[in-house]
Amino acid sequence: MEDEALSFCDAQTVIPTDLVATDLIYADRTGEIYNVIFNPNHRWYYFRHMEADETLVFTSFDSRDKKIVPHSAFRDPTASPHAPPRESIEVRTIAFF
Repeated sequence: MEDEALSFCDAQTVIPTDLVATDLIYADRTGEIYNVIFNPNHRWYYFRHMEADETLVFTSFDSRDKKIVPHSAFRDPTASPHAPPRESIEVRTIAFF
């Protein structure tokens, strides 16, 4: 809730060379994710103090526009040392049109 803030990068500021395909290795399969290379043109936004009844919905990848929304959480250096830990639930949905 307060010790780590959820952050998103504006997809319009991400260019293809900012993304590095990286293997995500599981015991029974190998998947793939993208790591993001620093680019001073990126515009990052973050959400502090989100409450349990608040929800963020975003498109992490759009095959039509070939846009990816990098997202992460980061330790907020301004948070109290006694701040409650962030809790999150991630649900992914695939839609075909």
